[in-house]
Amino acid sequence: MKKSPLFMPILCALFAALTIVCSQIIIPIGPVPISMGTFAVLLAGGILGAKYGALSQIVYVTLGICGVPVFAGFRSGLAVLAGPTGGFLVGYIIAAFVVGFLIRRFPGRYYKTILLMAVGPLCYFLPGFLWFMAMTGNGAWASLTIAVLPFLPGDAAKVILAALLTQRLRPLTPSGLSPAASAK
Repeated sequence: MKKSPLFMPILCALFAALTIVCSQIIIPIGPVPISMGTFAVLLAGGILGAKYGALSQIVYVTLGICGVPVFAGFRSGLAVLAGPTGGFLVGYIIAAFVVGFLIRRFPGRYYKTILLMAVGPLCYFLPGFLWFMAMTGNGAWASLTIAVLPFLPGDAAKVILAALLTQRLRPLTPSGLSPAASAK
């Protein structure tokens, strides 16, 4: 099956589905819920690489925009993307791409994978924070304390777990850990 041209697109669809499932595991703490969706984003980039990792998140966001209730709390629609948490959803695509690129470009052992994967949260926190600040009219400190700081401990744990699973599962994909294969 790994040699089939459909293998990576099927994995892409499965990771979009994983993001949907993980996004429903939430702790509602305010306008931005704690969600396991970010774990799926990191794992998608780590295992699928830049192209397919980002594509899996594009599929996820597109489904939500089209009205399929895939966003946290079974929400959907363009209003969610245009709302205060929309920047995080855009950041999912960026994070999956960047994590996939870094891990394929600089493969290494578990601790190196953790360090490279730690860039992922920056990729969704930055657009999420800026968009949240713009949409709510809150200042930088208020937005930081609402939309970023409460999530850092959980995201550190997600990075560690996603790095471990990436190290274990990546060799099962057609491109494995080969940096040259990620250019395909």
